[in-house]
Amino acid sequence: MTNLNSSLRRLSNFYREIEFEMNEQMNTSFDLQAKTWDDDPAKTTRAQAVAQEIRAQVPLATHMTALEYGCGTGLLSFALQAQFKHITLADSSSGMLEVLQGKITSGGITNMSPLKLDLLTDPLPQEKHHVIHSLMTLHHVSDIDAVLQGLYSLLTAPGYLCIADLDSEDGSFHGPDFSGHKGFDRDALQEQAKQAGFRNTRFSTVFTIRKGVAGGGEKDFPVFLMIAEKH
Repeated sequence: MTNLNSSLRRLSNFYREIEFEMNEQMNTSFDLQAKTWDDDPAKTTRAQAVAQEIRAQVPLATHMTALEYGCGTGLLSFALQAQFKHITLADSSSGMLEVLQGKITSGGITNMSPLKLDLLTDPLPQEKHHVIHSLMTLHHVSDIDAVLQGLYSLLTAPGYLCIADLDSEDGSFHGPDFSGHKGFDRDALQEQAKQAGFRNTRFSTVFTIRKGVAGGGEKDFPVFLMIAEKH
């Protein structure tokens, strides 16, 4: 039994090291993209569409606080800024957070603050929020169940989780070298949310990304918004 436990610990450490290396590679990629991230107007249009649907489906109020997980340069939170008392914007990419801080400072914004956070490796923050939102982040996360459990813990009760991401696709969105998820099956993701403790989970299609794919031509990639509640 001692040898078995030792082997399991070594295997667990091995997978943690692999996950750490993958996260570091992903963060480096986003660090390099950060300064030009907002140059694509389609990203702003997408964020505004998601924000509009959140406002339509969630009873937001200006006494509430929110957390954006995987915020990047904060496009979604900037679209929701007026609806909240305060928004904490969390990301694991230092480059993205640096650009975000510049936008907050230059805009004289007082109800938004950045936070370096990776829920797979960092301790959970103590502060809880009424709303957690995320845009095009989940398909980059290796352990969906662990992140959903972390997000559940970071919500007040009642609280709302609002996740926008890709529907299941054939891998052509990122191409063959991408190691993340090829979008999500809505029923499967709803079940994962249920296992994490969420209730009253519902989906809507909020945007369609049209982009070129390998081999030529363009393809449409639907983006869903999942809203799940903590009671």
